[in-house]
Amino acid sequence: MTHTRSLIPSSTYRLQFNKHCTFRQARELVPYLRDLGISHVYASPFFRAGPGSLHGYDIGDHNELNPEIGSRADYDEFVSTLHAHGLGQMVDFVPNHMGIGSPVNTWWTDVLENGPSSEFAPHFDIDWRPLKSDLNNRVLLPILGDQYGRVLERGEFKLEFESGAFFLRYFDKRLPLAPRTYTLILLPALIKLAAMGVADDFLAEFQSVITALEHLPPRTETDPEKIAERLREKEIIKRRLLRRCDECPELIEAINATLREIEGRPGDARSFDAFDELLTAQAYRLSFWRVAAEEINYRRFFDINELAAIRVELPEVFEATHRLLLELIASGSLDGVRIDHVDGLWNPAEYLALLQSRAGQLLPDSGDGMPLYLVVEKILLGDERLRPDWPVHGTTGYEFANQAVRLLVDPAAEKSLTETYAKFIGSVTNFHEIAYHRKQLVMRLALASEINVLAFMLDRLSESNRWYRDFTLNALTTAVREVIACFPVYRTYVTPDQDPSAEDILAVRRAVRLAERRNPGIERSMFDFLGEILLKKFPENIDEQTRAEHMHFVMKFQQCTGPIMAKGVEDTSFYIYNRLVALNEVGGEPHHFAISPEKFFNECMTRQREHPHCMLATSTHDTKRSEDVRARIAGLSELPAEWRKALRRWQAINRRHKREIEGELAPDANEEYLIYQTLLGSWPLAPMDKAARASHLGRIQDYLIKAIKEAKVNSSWVQPNEEWENAVREFVAKLLRAGANRFLDNFKLLAERVAQLGMVNSLAQTVLKAAVPGMPDFYQGTELWDFSLVDPDNRRQVDYAARREALASLANTEPTVLLNEWRDGRIKLHVTHRLLNFRRSHPALFMQGSFSALNVTGACSDSCVVFVRRHEGSALLVIVPRLSGRVGFPPVGDAWRDTALEWPEEFMGREVCELFSGMKHTISETSCAVAGALRVLPVAAYALV
Repeated sequence: MTHTRSLIPSSTYRLQFNKHCTFRQARELVPYLRDLGISHVYASPFFRAGPGSLHGYDIGDHNELNPEIGSRADYDEFVSTLHAHGLGQMVDFVPNHMGIGSPVNTWWTDVLENGPSSEFAPHFDIDWRPLKSDLNNRVLLPILGDQYGRVLERGEFKLEFESGAFFLRYFDKRLPLAPRTYTLILLPALIKLAAMGVADDFLAEFQSVITALEHLPPRTETDPEKIAERLREKEIIKRRLLRRCDECPELIEAINATLREIEGRPGDARSFDAFDELLTAQAYRLSFWRVAAEEINYRRFFDINELAAIRVELPEVFEATHRLLLELIASGSLDGVRIDHVDGLWNPAEYLALLQSRAGQLLPDSGDGMPLYLVVEKILLGDERLRPDWPVHGTTGYEFANQAVRLLVDPAAEKSLTETYAKFIGSVTNFHEIAYHRKQLVMRLALASEINVLAFMLDRLSESNRWYRDFTLNALTTAVREVIACFPVYRTYVTPDQDPSAEDILAVRRAVRLAERRNPGIERSMFDFLGEILLKKFPENIDEQTRAEHMHFVMKFQQCTGPIMAKGVEDTSFYIYNRLVALNEVGGEPHHFAISPEKFFNECMTRQREHPHCMLATSTHDTKRSEDVRARIAGLSELPAEWRKALRRWQAINRRHKREIEGELAPDANEEYLIYQTLLGSWPLAPMDKAARASHLGRIQDYLIKAIKEAKVNSSWVQPNEEWENAVREFVAKLLRAGANRFLDNFKLLAERVAQLGMVNSLAQTVLKAAVPGMPDFYQGTELWDFSLVDPDNRRQVDYAARREALASLANTEPTVLLNEWRDGRIKLHVTHRLLNFRRSHPALFMQGSFSALNVTGACSDSCVVFVRRHEGSALLVIVPRLSGRVGFPPVGDAWRDTALEWPEEFMGREVCELFSGMKHTISETSCAVAGALRVLPVAAYALV
């Protein structure tokens, strides 16, 4: 049967494609996803990535599919199956960077071979004239496991000759050698060849090859004609060399002997001089990986050396990287695109407009200037909104995930939980201070090179202005660091052709003012100078070239603030400030506690007005904890006294399991506080056998080691403290050991209560996601309970056989049974299935319908939220619990006491169907008792029949 599909999704299901989830395997899932109620598969990047990539963000070729996922025929069959079942597809696309860690990326390989003369050199954001003059016209490659000299003289570098070309081998890395440097190998080989008595005619032919290499245009040449000549001639020379080798086996022998000589002999330092000379002559400089932070001269994705930024703002780069994407859009294979890391782009608005324009040339006119369903990965902080000039349907939904969990947090517990946390760890913490200092740490370590470049650019600008030329480079470096550390948002969006927006002006001025307050000993004019440049208040008397340099600084500055915010806050501070870690989510602000229903509803109405098709997420491949883990931990806010008592008890019981390391107990109190929340959030619902216990222990240990390294307090990725990490592993192992265990006996009592609250919270946020304005996204496997932690834990393979079986069983299972057997997760699957199928059959109600909150009265009025969706003759009234600990478990029936709401006028005298129970009745009374409305399940959705 063929079904019609909508180009704007009614719901999406995220699949993580890799060698464990291929197009063929995904094809088998399509009927299940259709039955579940999904309208579109939301695919992780499936373009050609490095071998073994499990995430796909290290794309080496945007115009090929990843062969580990499947062939083009496999993909086309997958798409055909989707369409046959009425489903569409959207894909996660990465325009900001490429993976450079494998030969898959032929552009990067060409750059390494030819330097600035590579036809692909402009495609990458490389500074060929960096601060360190030794790197002029070279790219730093921080791939070594030790200092360069040590690696060289240990004999870890090897040379290879293949198909007329020479390569450097460093373990699994293979790098091309610059063609003109072949002479350093071939000239010694010529001498050996002559000594073998090879004929003079052949020696002359071979000498001709060497002469041709010497006359190649240099790798620093950037004239297009010279680049074309170099490209043509170097390949001809390689073929000539290969032919000479085929003609004369002695030449191969001479070359191999020369390669072995150049490789040197460990223990004889002088034997490596020739190799050092050869490597120094390349278009890259090999270095210890730790050098990257200060000297790397290509822009990266955050601080990941294997992900190099590309200049997609250049038309030729846009076209070169989007060819396959646009082909799939034109063919109807793709209905939508998610843009990864939009804040890394030079000019996001311009890029998004161009993408929509190119899609518009391929698709029917949508009437709104957005023919392509397009969402962006963008983190909005505070009251920040998506820019109105961006032609997108919204974000990927991080803000909703945080709003939903904060709605489920009890505001009355803020003071108690804050005091409990401070007492347990022995200090009062301030999230703003943690974030400020961690951003400073990131700028001094992981991203020091980016700051040095900005400071040097700013210094050059100050030198061109007599008012500011007395500012020193060191002082300007401090100013750049301080303003970025005080930045309130991820970035601004100032462009060359528009005045700064009111939002940009506010963000820059806030950062400058705060930086000034934090640094009373630094002259204010220095911060003012930086602030004026960032807001395009350039000196009036500068020429066009100088004005362009000022604007270039602004654009580069804007590309830097996002990665520093992400690394300093998401990837560091979120692992330090552990008051209630349900709030420590991507896009979250953990210093803000709960939000009121009124605030939540206001956010919903704003989204409906501005981006009604915005994606709504609760779990993603990037979330720190799954939606169900966060839902449980949010429940601790309803048990502040029990939590405080449990902590005291557990701390006393488990103190003996800690190990003293240099006068400190490992784990420290803050880490221990995180451990207990993590265990409560992820504790399995089913009894565990020996294998399950071992698996659970390993997951918890791996997560905690990652958390400790990310926090960068007692260990880190750069300076691992293995003794501390082992102590933490042992601590957790002792906490969870089988047999007599006082801690576990006590822990399980609270874990059961938290799991009950978590179940209700999970159902609540599932219904909210599927019913409020926006487009719900479901991360793979989360239709059942999922207690995953941060990646790679949340990227484990999903048991779809169990999910198919569970979905099939729902047809013959009463809702009351699902509630009684809530531990198996089918109750969540049931709610998801019913609501998504209703969404798909009533698209206008959710895509165009109005949204309004309803008032609730009675003893438990604070423990539920009620709203109605309306469109023409359709309507859906939804009741969702929150703070259900005040109601009781399960929060159904008489537990709601006198809590009531008023039926909307259009429901009076009409028949309604409750979606989750299937029960129908006619509304005859104005008042609706919540005890009756929720007499079967803790959530309800009443649709007009």
